[in-house]
Amino acid sequence: MKKLLLSLLLVLGCVSGAAGNEAGIPWDHFPQEKMSDVAALQHGAKLFVNYCLNCHSAAFMRYNRLRDLDLTEEQIKKNMLFVGDRVGEVMKTTLDSKQAKEWFGAVPPDLSVIARSRSGGAGSGPDYLYTYLRSYYRDETKPTGWNNLAFPNVGMPHALWELQGQRTAKFIEVKDPHDEAKTAHRFVGYEQMTPGKLDARQYDEAVADLVAYLAWMAEPVQGQRVRLGVWVLMFLAVFTVIAWRLNASYWKDVK
Repeated sequence: MKKLLLSLLLVLGCVSGAAGNEAGIPWDHFPQEKMSDVAALQHGAKLFVNYCLNCHSAAFMRYNRLRDLDLTEEQIKKNMLFVGDRVGEVMKTTLDSKQAKEWFGAVPPDLSVIARSRSGGAGSGPDYLYTYLRSYYRDETKPTGWNNLAFPNVGMPHALWELQGQRTAKFIEVKDPHDEAKTAHRFVGYEQMTPGKLDARQYDEAVADLVAYLAWMAEPVQGQRVRLGVWVLMFLAVFTVIAWRLNASYWKDVK
């Protein structure tokens, strides 16, 4: 009964989170070609370990699964393991859950299937993540000092700010088209405060690599499944031709 209740709460949480996200800006399109770029996936895995795994875990993903991205165990140990974990262990964070709740107001969610859980009417999960990680701006009125256009009033600080730099969002006051007595804030652009390690194009590329890895992690066998599906469809096409000719041959003498 407890497990059923927890499952229902998890589903309701995902639904309410997706609804909250759709209240933000329209989602950009994630560059889907990154999913077949092994180098991009490797870079995304490195970014995930360096910038995401400090607070978030990936409890359904083992380090040794990175061998599917053409990484050797030696490369995984050298570039992905920083807290003494073994290659066969799952990706877990060292952040204490009680401290996380005290600092951020909630425990950072597990990211194992985040790319699948954040899809909605505005686009796919990767579309949302690609937009979200590129929509942070400085907001001193928030406890963390950060806000996000895709997820207004988000509790998570900007984990990639060193790469992107710090920027503010510019808004203008416009009249509400439905009520002239009211005004609303309209976003008109960003203003860079301090530069990051990457320029705008490089940062977008890095975010795309990270999102590609998150999407791959949510379903590591997706590429294999698609390739197998192509072979199955080819077999069915050939078998259909054979069955059609066999049927014609069988019934040719029957009037």
